Amino acid sequence: MKKLLSLLILITLFLGCKTQQNQKVELKTLDENSYINSITAAELKTHLTIVASDKMQGRETGSEGQKMAGKYLIEQYKKNGIPFPKGATSYYQTVPAAYLNAKYNENLPDSENIWAFIEGSEKPEEIVVISAHYDHVGVKNGEVYNGADDDGSGTVALVEIAQAFQKAKNEGHGPKRSILILHVTGEEHGLHGSRFYSENPLFPLKNTVADVNIDMIGRRDEDHKESNNYIYLIGSDYLSTDLYNICEEVNTKFIHTKIDYKYNDRADKNRFYYRSDHYNFAKNGIPSVFIFNGVHADYHKATDEVDKIEFDALAKRAQLAFTIAWEIANRPNRIVVDKDGK
Repeated sequence: MKKLLSLLILITLFLGCKTQQNQKVELKTLDENSYINSITAAELKTHLTIVASDKMQGRETGSEGQKMAGKYLIEQYKKNGIPFPKGATSYYQTVPAAYLNAKYNENLPDSENIWAFIEGSEKPEEIVVISAHYDHVGVKNGEVYNGADDDGSGTVALVEIAQAFQKAKNEGHGPKRSILILHVTGEEHGLHGSRFYSENPLFPLKNTVADVNIDMIGRRDEDHKESNNYIYLIGSDYLSTDLYNICEEVNTKFIHTKIDYKYNDRADKNRFYYRSDHYNFAKNGIPSVFIFNGVHADYHKATDEVDKIEFDALAKRAQLAFTIAWEIANRPNRIVVDKDGK
């Protein structure tokens, strides 16, 4: 009996060790760096060279050029096996002309937000939005305003970020919460696309955990002439201490760029916090962070071209956006709203 008991103990210990070894192997395969590094300068350049080409005619809201750019984005999602969201019938959320013209009557035609979706593995009903506007200002006096930085850079960053999340999912490490990739229209005319989504959300706003918004991340500004190893973060601490801490921690762990909070000052005269698409989430109490490289000499000019983009900086900033969203989506508890945003 004693021999049998000893044998059972040995078998139990062996199986326990074996299980621990398997757990270690499993944990070792979950290397965020492999997903971060799948976001590359080369792929971003390939996408941006198309999205910000003359062929897209400056991506004016509702124009044929913008629709062509939208079709290209959808082709990338289909190619990478990333579906449109559950509950939707296509990759498009139509934004009617009547809505786009209600405020300023600019005679804009119907346009579309574009969405793609990576469903969460454990808390699929909780949604992390990653947003960027894909419209620009079109053609003026015969010149095409390609908007390579504004916001071609954010647009192609979303494609790469979605690909990284899908790669993780394909390898069995998909996000615990769902990721909604949201390309919004009409930003240049008054944040119309993101406002339309916030008023007509596919998923209840109460289930939306955060918005990570990307608008201009491919250049440097006058305050950082010596290095592009920086980024402005705006709004991360307005509604949630958790979101601020996440941004700081993932940057320290993975990205190692300088975070500049100059424009995070509520008294800043530029009021950038109110001028990009995250605001339509933040005003509804959803923690939001705006990732931004600042303005430069080519802002809203025909000279905002692909050949002026610093793709090393664009890749690093897209990687930062990915790691912020990764942490929000995978942490055990939903980030807490503990501030009023004022």
